[in-house]
Amino acid sequence: MNASAPGSDELVLVVDFGAQYAQLIARRVREARVYSEIVAPTISAAEVAAKAPIGIIFSGGPDSVHADGAIAIDPGVYELGVPILGICYGAQLIAQQNGGLVDRTDRGEYGRTTLTVDGTDSTLLGGTPAEQKVWMSHFDAIVKPPLGVTAIASTPDAPVAAFEDSEQKLYGVQFHPEVMHTEHGQHVIEQFLEHGCGATGSWTMASIIDTAVEQIREQVGERQVICALSGGVDSAVAAALVHKAIGDQLTCVHVDTGLMRLHEADQVIETFERNFGVHLIFVDAGERFFSALADITEPEAKRKAIGELFIRVFEDAKAEAKGAEFLVQGTLYPDVIESGSEHASTIKSHHNVGGLPEDMEFELIEPLRSLFKDEVRQVGSELGLPDEIVQRQPFPGPGLGVRIIGEVTPDKVATLQHADFIVREELRKAGLESEIWQSFAVLPDIRSVGVMGDERTYGYPIIIRAVTSEDAMTADWARIPYDVLESMSSRVINEVPGVNRVAYDITSKPPGTIEWE
Repeated sequence: MNASAPGSDELVLVVDFGAQYAQLIARRVREARVYSEIVAPTISAAEVAAKAPIGIIFSGGPDSVHADGAIAIDPGVYELGVPILGICYGAQLIAQQNGGLVDRTDRGEYGRTTLTVDGTDSTLLGGTPAEQKVWMSHFDAIVKPPLGVTAIASTPDAPVAAFEDSEQKLYGVQFHPEVMHTEHGQHVIEQFLEHGCGATGSWTMASIIDTAVEQIREQVGERQVICALSGGVDSAVAAALVHKAIGDQLTCVHVDTGLMRLHEADQVIETFERNFGVHLIFVDAGERFFSALADITEPEAKRKAIGELFIRVFEDAKAEAKGAEFLVQGTLYPDVIESGSEHASTIKSHHNVGGLPEDMEFELIEPLRSLFKDEVRQVGSELGLPDEIVQRQPFPGPGLGVRIIGEVTPDKVATLQHADFIVREELRKAGLESEIWQSFAVLPDIRSVGVMGDERTYGYPIIIRAVTSEDAMTADWARIPYDVLESMSSRVINEVPGVNRVAYDITSKPPGTIEWE
């Protein structure tokens, strides 16, 4: 089994040339039941060979292949005999590095475009209509395919909108098959995987679980493990997976940081200790976290302070946890990407990635590190976790500490807990909870003037944030009906002391992030 592909012998590498859609390409490959991994364009041919992929996909990117310092790939990658699919910039790069020609045309193509297929027996476009709608975003265009490669489609402004050669194992499309606006985009990706790479589509949730269980047992042996159990989806699934592997060697620890949602600690105890029989240690550490956060206002500093104190609290719990040597965390692939890696700049440090102290006493177990959120939910269901756990909304590890702008204090947390509870309760009452990826309240570090009871007030505003998404890598603001927003606003202002104004955040990701800090 390929060590780089958990639960599968088949690995496809997605080379990220700075595209906004690189993560989406990886997800589309996984939807075809083939494991994918995102890598940087600096990867060498030797490093690619060591990973033994069955295929490689070059993503799009913002540059021109003619620009000074344009990102390229080690030419030795083409000599490995691994099938390569280029998308947009990736297709242009394949053409330029293999004897084709990329040039500026009279105008670029942006948005929905009509693609004309030349013949119907191609690997990529076989079984699709002679004319179809695709999504374009380019100014340069391929005017001559790589040497010995056949053009198989065109558009009015892209004479070589797709090309392929099964002998050289080179494939390219100028359009973006990974986006939903391309009518047969997933079909194109699956054609490349099945017919270009010979993929069998054997990557399933069951295979992921079997592989993870085997790896956890090998890593842990007879030693003891402690799990940071927040009650969220990620830590719950991670705990269930590790428990399946090692049973009573696992002790879960729930730390009430004082930054949790209203009544959350009680729900965690009820669910895991009483219903699942997990050995659970409860630690009330609110005062320690408030003390650690005193006078800290900078977001990254707050995240790192919370992350470090988390580890210290777990280290303190080692004796009760039978001297555990391992710490389980629900780290996900998006956490790793956003916290910065060899192919991604730091968007924010997740407390369980960028916020970990270097001198911690535990060895980490991160069984979900290669998965996106929806895949984690599927694993949870496969493990038998109930829907009320598996379908819970994501909640940041630093809790309400990153939903309070400025210094975090007990009074501010109490205000935000109450407002946040109202927001989520009103969505439940309206039957909208299943349509929302994440919904919550934010407490900014400002005051606003208001009038309540014929008196002038100077209170906090509350900002409501609700988004729809598939994996949190991108998100759109949720179109909540006005009457529901009105109910939220009315209740927050009337029921939460010190609040006199409510606003709704209508920013998508990108350019914003889901969380405010």
